[in-house]
Amino acid sequence: MKRYFMIFFVALVCGFSGFIDNVKAATEAEKREELTAELEKLGSSATALQESLELVAEYVKPSVVSITTVKVFKHSQRGFHGDNRDNHDKRMDPFHDFFCKDSDRFNRRPPEREVKTQSLGSGVIVRVEGVNGYILTNNHVVENMEELKVKLGDNREYDAVIIGTDPQTDLAVVKIEAENLMPAKIGDSDKMKPGQWAIAVGNPFGFAHTVSVGVISATGRSGVGIAQYEDFLQTDAAINPGNSGGPLVNIKGEVVGINSAIFTRSGGYQGIGFAIPVNMAKAVLRDLIDKGKVTRGWLGVVIQNLDPSLAKQFDVDVTEGVLIGDVQ
Repeated sequence: MKRYFMIFFVALVCGFSGFIDNVKAATEAEKREELTAELEKLGSSATALQESLELVAEYVKPSVVSITTVKVFKHSQRGFHGDNRDNHDKRMDPFHDFFCKDSDRFNRRPPEREVKTQSLGSGVIVRVEGVNGYILTNNHVVENMEELKVKLGDNREYDAVIIGTDPQTDLAVVKIEAENLMPAKIGDSDKMKPGQWAIAVGNPFGFAHTVSVGVISATGRSGVGIAQYEDFLQTDAAINPGNSGGPLVNIKGEVVGINSAIFTRSGGYQGIGFAIPVNMAKAVLRDLIDKGKVTRGWLGVVIQNLDPSLAKQFDVDVTEGVLIGDVQ
């Protein structure tokens, strides 16, 4: 009897265990179905966002250009391997200077050689008039250059000329002559707020038409030390060397900024990039195209931000606005 009881007990336990496993399997299956349903709901939104980003990249590409500049420097060949070997041998002769001609003695200089350096940057087509295409970029991309070439998204390449530069805002306009140019759509940078989508397009390290996605991290950044007039949009969209001059666009594909600089300790992307607001660039663009230079008013005063420390020093309650530090 005891034996039969044990067999019955074991069977009961095994059956109960199997029942529990079936319940768990059913529960996991139901949970999986619920998760699948949730993912499908979210997937529709994620897919819509992904498609929007794809459309933005495709929409902006024809307006973004690669800018290549060549700068020529003259360097003395003194100190280079193999340079001035004859002169070196003469200097080793202590009697040489006493027997050489005066002109040779006092005017001997190491020969110079030209060294060409190539730089890469980006730009965005902002105006088209007939075959004239006007491209907005950074001043530091094109300053002091000897040669300037622009490459379009369809790989057409053209010589370009500088229409005007404005070092005070680090902006410049160059022009090319070409058919079928597509200007970018200009947005309103004043509407950009922290947390909104930001897409940087450019040619980092020469990789043409690279798209990186992030958000606006902050607005109204100044004191960066890049230009005299600073009111930057800060973004965490990846910006690297070569992105300078390219557009920062919103989720609608509208240009809201011109990528200008990064904060970095390594020379590469570290999550903090700065773009010149396009609303600031509009006035500069107009003056550079119409007059070749920017004309500004002059107040004759030096101003600085009124921070809490200065407010306390001058015994005022407000901590916003500017302080006139000097009258010129």
